[in-house]
Amino acid sequence: MIRSYLASAMLMLAATSASAQVPPFPPSFDTREIAANGTTIHVRIGGRGPAVLLLHGYGETGDMWAPLAADLMRDHLVIVPDLRGLGLSARPAGGYNKKTQGEDMAGVLDALKVGTVDLVTHDIGNMVGFAFAAEHRDRVRRFVLMDAPIPGIGPWDEILKNPLLWHFRFGGPDMERLVAGRERIYLDRFWNEFSARPERFSEASRQHYAALYALPGAMHAGFAQFAAFDQDAIDDRAFLAQGKLTMPVLAIGGEKSFGPTMAAVMRFAATDVQEQVIPDSGHWLMEEQPHATVAAVRAFLDTRP
Repeated sequence: MIRSYLASAMLMLAATSASAQVPPFPPSFDTREIAANGTTIHVRIGGRGPAVLLLHGYGETGDMWAPLAADLMRDHLVIVPDLRGLGLSARPAGGYNKKTQGEDMAGVLDALKVGTVDLVTHDIGNMVGFAFAAEHRDRVRRFVLMDAPIPGIGPWDEILKNPLLWHFRFGGPDMERLVAGRERIYLDRFWNEFSARPERFSEASRQHYAALYALPGAMHAGFAQFAAFDQDAIDDRAFLAQGKLTMPVLAIGGEKSFGPTMAAVMRFAATDVQEQVIPDSGHWLMEEQPHATVAAVRAFLDTRP
């Protein structure tokens, strides 16, 4: 079943990607389908050294990390999954709360026999990463979060009032019918509105991700990621009641997006938070300012106590 789904998905992507190439992962990277926590996670793996786990957000997949993965593989084992339901990972009926998805990541690492990791996350990946780090504090050495809030943490209730975040409450069968066959139109709203300069989110990337989100069940799974936010807030407040995270944290915001608010949020949740704002960038840091973003992550991960 999984092999059949992947084969059809890859054929669809091949048909659309001849003129739509995102930056590729180095050819030495392998891909694996890893059974974890009751589902199957599509994972890219490459390099050698201390492990680093890269978690993507909504509107993209693990493919977004190719430039960072190419840099880090020089001295790290780089692990890049697609989140549950997104990209080429399986689309189970449930489990889209971030606590469950944190356990997906634990299962992936267990299958790879990886104990501890540096953790780098963006957007919804921040939320999955926070749940993983809060439940497995001894497995995360350093934690980089990029440009998105954490449900239930700090000014979450105020952030929800921002009209730009209308999509947090957009979902359900009628909404799925509205966007069916119009995935590119829907996703362009995010790529345009959350960019400092929309043209930096390339046409090739737009075609690539729109094709992935048009796969059967992908939009349903995407909406489920947002529908879980109320439960995520409950779970995250329970995590925080056990104490703040103590590993070093780098909170990165785009100047034209979350900016210093990323660090402000994380200071509610962690004891050792460094702040960095990437100039002339919106939300899509790896698309808009890849060199500055890679340099910021690399500098932080290279700083050892």
